[in-house]
Amino acid sequence: MPNSNARFHRGGQEAGRRELVSRSLQSAHHCLEEQDFGTAYAHYLLVLNLAPELKTSVKETFQFTLFKWAEELDSLARIQDLFNCYEQALELYPNDEVICNSMGEHLFRMGFRDEAAGYFHKAVKLNPDFADAKENFYRVANWLVERWHFIMLNDAKRNLTYLQAIESAVHSGCKSVLDIGTGTGILSMFAKKAGASRVYGCELSKTMYELARDVVAANNMEREIKLLHLKSLDIEIPKHIPERVSLVVTETVDAGLFGEGIVESLIHAWEHLLLRPK
Repeated sequence: MPNSNARFHRGGQEAGRRELVSRSLQSAHHCLEEQDFGTAYAHYLLVLNLAPELKTSVKETFQFTLFKWAEELDSLARIQDLFNCYEQALELYPNDEVICNSMGEHLFRMGFRDEAAGYFHKAVKLNPDFADAKENFYRVANWLVERWHFIMLNDAKRNLTYLQAIESAVHSGCKSVLDIGTGTGILSMFAKKAGASRVYGCELSKTMYELARDVVAANNMEREIKLLHLKSLDIEIPKHIPERVSLVVTETVDAGLFGEGIVESLIHAWEHLLLRPK
């Protein structure tokens, strides 16, 4: 008898869940007809939390509702509510390139270009054929990737000088290397090709960090170079890297070398991250 009661109770709960889901879907559709996007969005959240098996069937309508509600929130300057909605949506659809791209567009318009680039990049990773996301990523990259990066990358004499200097240091015994402000990852790859056994690169810009990951992976070095999305001043041993390194490299040899930021970074590296000479 107890088992029978338990089955009856579970059956009643399931019937109640289905009824609530059905009513919430009907309410959501009605709210959409009335262009009450906020209430419709709330109903869809309830439906998807109660019936995750419906994710595929309601996905497009949920996206439409989210985007319309986000537009209203944006126009009302309810920015935190807007971001909360996208966070909720990405919890339900973590690998949805359309939602990632839309989130990036809002961030870009609000001036959060580095964060926007991260969402555009994720959208392109999820769907390399997603034209809107690719266009958005390239657009924001033009804002974030300083023009001098292209000049330096095409300066063969400069790059050869760096390569020779790194090779000389590694061949003289510097086997662990930290690249501060790794940018595209070029110096980290120089160090690895020179024979360094352990190479770490840190980059503060999210866009440049993602770019470095792609460049390193394209050169089949993603398992040999550890990239950190961190400010060099925040690197801790052994939390982020397991050891003091024997060589620190940085490509900031311009007027920025005398700026407070790079000087602080180099002092921090000397005091906390670099092996002391014996």
